[in-house]
Amino acid sequence: MTQWRSIRVAGLAGIVLLATASFAGAQEKPSGEGKSEAAPETTNQSRGPSLPAIAVFDPRADPAYGAFQRGEYLTAFDLALKRASAGDAASQTLIAEIYDKGLGIPRDGKEAAAWYGIAARSGDAQAQFAYAMKLLTGRDIEKNPQEARVFMEKAADAGIAAAQFNLGQMMLEEKPGLAGFQDALPLFRKAANAGVPDASYALAQAYGEGVGVERDEVQARAFMMKAARAGLRAAQIELGIWLANGRGGVQDEKAAFGWLSLAARSGNAIAQNRLAKMLALGVGTKADGVEAAKWYILSRRQGLHDDWLDEFIAKLDQADRKKALDAVRDWPSS
Repeated sequence: MTQWRSIRVAGLAGIVLLATASFAGAQEKPSGEGKSEAAPETTNQSRGPSLPAIAVFDPRADPAYGAFQRGEYLTAFDLALKRASAGDAASQTLIAEIYDKGLGIPRDGKEAAAWYGIAARSGDAQAQFAYAMKLLTGRDIEKNPQEARVFMEKAADAGIAAAQFNLGQMMLEEKPGLAGFQDALPLFRKAANAGVPDASYALAQAYGEGVGVERDEVQARAFMMKAARAGLRAAQIELGIWLANGRGGVQDEKAAFGWLSLAARSGNAIAQNRLAKMLALGVGTKADGVEAAKWYILSRRQGLHDDWLDEFIAKLDQADRKKALDAVRDWPSS
């Protein structure tokens, strides 16, 4: 059985990832989660960070929110401003969102940060999370990790899943190692149960290595699957490797090929390298030297060199090497 090396190179304390709420549904969604380990059919849309959109509003803000949903941003702004001036936290958050995204008006990050701060102090949980993220990253506002910690904890206590995950990561930074992870573990569980892919990935690594919990590779694979189906590239690659090796369950090389193909098409060099080897060896798919060479050349152009694949390409005949180079030139349209 061919063994495919894991991609993880650091411990749990080294995978600090800022999870951001994405209420607009931009992440790739699974088709039939839990029913199959095969990679879902998706586009090449990549998962990228974004500050949170408005998810839940006080009923008093409904007219403004209704206008916002219809794309009538100036109307939404005017309606929300009246309520915001009277102290309505949900309306204050809506104004912050409009400024932050530049919806109907020029984007003004400083105004957005100011309104998020007002709404956060008024008690709006979504604003508390957004404001904490701005304080943490220094986007549109001076960095202030201490104040970010205060508002992240408030948002986490209010049930904002991404805030729970980030608060757990803050705990890990404050107390690196096993003790910190054990403190953060309940928050990671809550966030994973609420669908935060980064939290599921953290738990997958914890169960896979037995860090802070009893080692359980079946559990680890289940969490890895959840993170992969939510669109987390690192989890998709790791899951592909686990499936190819039969780690945590039945070996499924075909499903492994599907997950690595998905990540490779997103431009990930590690996935492209692993996919090239599977195509070269005919693991989980029919052997295809030209496709193998194409994916390896793409990964090599990102700086990932592989002696075995270099030798494989050198053995291809000139016509096949040309086909591979032509395919690289045409990628991603090909």
